[in-house]
Amino acid sequence: MSTPTIAVSPLDRTAMRVRVEAALYEFLGEKAESAAAAGLPTEVVDAVRSFLFAGGKRIRPMFCVLGWHAGGGVDLPDAVVRVAAAVELFHAAVLIHDDIIDDSDTRRDQPTVHRSVADRRGARDHSTAARFGTHAALLIGDFGLVWSQELLHTAGLPPDRMAAAATVLDAMRTEVNYGQYLDLLTTGKPTRDLDQALEIIRYKTAAYTVVRPLQLGAALAGAGPDVARALSDYGGPLGEAFQLQDDLLGVFGDPARTGKSIDDDLRSGKHTVLLALALHYADPNQRAQLEALIGNPRLDAHGAAVCRRILAATARPKVERMIRDRWLLVQRTLARAPFPPPAVSGLRSIADSVIARTA
Repeated sequence: MSTPTIAVSPLDRTAMRVRVEAALYEFLGEKAESAAAAGLPTEVVDAVRSFLFAGGKRIRPMFCVLGWHAGGGVDLPDAVVRVAAAVELFHAAVLIHDDIIDDSDTRRDQPTVHRSVADRRGARDHSTAARFGTHAALLIGDFGLVWSQELLHTAGLPPDRMAAAATVLDAMRTEVNYGQYLDLLTTGKPTRDLDQALEIIRYKTAAYTVVRPLQLGAALAGAGPDVARALSDYGGPLGEAFQLQDDLLGVFGDPARTGKSIDDDLRSGKHTVLLALALHYADPNQRAQLEALIGNPRLDAHGAAVCRRILAATARPKVERMIRDRWLLVQRTLARAPFPPPAVSGLRSIADSVIARTA
């Protein structure tokens, strides 16, 4: 690639994050300037920018950059950074829409976009303000989707690399939407069906969060199918472990660190592996209590505590073992993967941090 490059170690996740955020800040700054010049509502850009910079792990762009290094990419061209930033902008749009679907009040310890817009609306009729907030957030998320595509197409990629990137991104976008839809179909109707819970993870998280961003970076580097397969072998179990850990944090985590309520998943009745295992291994009394409490939108603190005790006794150790088993698969894959040594070190480091995270 002929675009400017800056040497960034695959182990330096801070440097990766700084460059991705700088690309996002610059791009959205240009959007704000063009909206103001045209007399268009600047609050749209403000909402996207506020949401993006309120927090987030930037894990998908980091995997994109690590995929670039795993595929033999040298240094870190600005074009690759912009593609990684486009992935993060797409993710922000997905989260804005996801918060509407889940009827969530907070994200990263801040009001969700639809709640924030509704609060600023200040209508006397709460339902009118809430409806406006939902409609506005749908459009704001759509802006994020459109701008993500624009950021990709203006990244400065050669035509062959753009075509390779588009193939991976098309698959990623389709998979995450199917994952979201499967999640929607099963929410409020949790069962003992472990295979179904794992299928949701594979589409909604494993492919979207880890495998496709890695393969995207490798495609930008011109890597062959052997690298793509190895990245899938690494990213599949790591993505599953990521979501399994997320499910544990969603019920047992510290809200001060996660920025989300630990009761939301219980109230909505998310069909997680944690709950599927609990329903499978619970005794009749425990199962009856879970079935009566899980998915109840009026679930109170006492009921949530009852659920947590049962989940801890029946399923939590099993989920923790599943996470460890997947971490071991990741280590075995890295031991034989056809990646340059610095990329292996970077991939091992981020895998360890994903497994050990508390937020």
